[in-house]
Amino acid sequence: MRNLAILVPSRNRPQNIVELMDSLEKTKTESDLIVIVDDDDVMFDSYLATNADIFMVERRGKGMAKPLNFVSNHLKDKYRHFAFLGDDHRPRTEHWDLEFINHLDELETGLVYGNDLLQGEHLATAVGMSGNIVKVLGGMTPPNMIHLYLDNFWMKLGNDLGALRYLPNVVIEHLHPIAGKAEWDEGYRAVNAKDVYSADEVEFWKYIQSDAYRYLLEELRDQA
Repeated sequence: MRNLAILVPSRNRPQNIVELMDSLEKTKTESDLIVIVDDDDVMFDSYLATNADIFMVERRGKGMAKPLNFVSNHLKDKYRHFAFLGDDHRPRTEHWDLEFINHLDELETGLVYGNDLLQGEHLATAVGMSGNIVKVLGGMTPPNMIHLYLDNFWMKLGNDLGALRYLPNVVIEHLHPIAGKAEWDEGYRAVNAKDVYSADEVEFWKYIQSDAYRYLLEELRDQA
């Protein structure tokens, strides 16, 4: 098994992948980058031209949650740990991925996140998790979410397990429009719409209060 898969869902932003790959090279990243692209993306050929490892998925509505779950579940027996980065994240710390791996190895079961220069310790906008979480959960997020509240879920899960580590010296900058570091394009507007926010908030609390979440915690605590 390989150590860490870095999963990056992306849509209509191949240039972001070029910039991300440059960032990974500069930070001497050794782990595998896997870019998740919808099968109906009009810029699919441009993604292929980046020479990144592309995983094509069937488009099932908007948002990154379903593609992220599909691919992580597909790869669950090939990697020990998984990380999520948005296509607007840029690692700035050399060997950041080894920091993720080392801390996840120490935790055995748990989650880690770095400093995104926006939310900092308050929110895991880019996250690493032990592979057993993916296996028990069936992916990296609850099943019915769209795009938002995923980082809230990762924070909640890590805290409830007593196995969440913030790595302030591992910088993974988030170039988000909220930070004034990117423009509000169609993709940002679609997944940050009020209906998505409301739907994901409902699904987040529904899952946290469910028997499925209690089972998830019990199973993971038994493996810790």
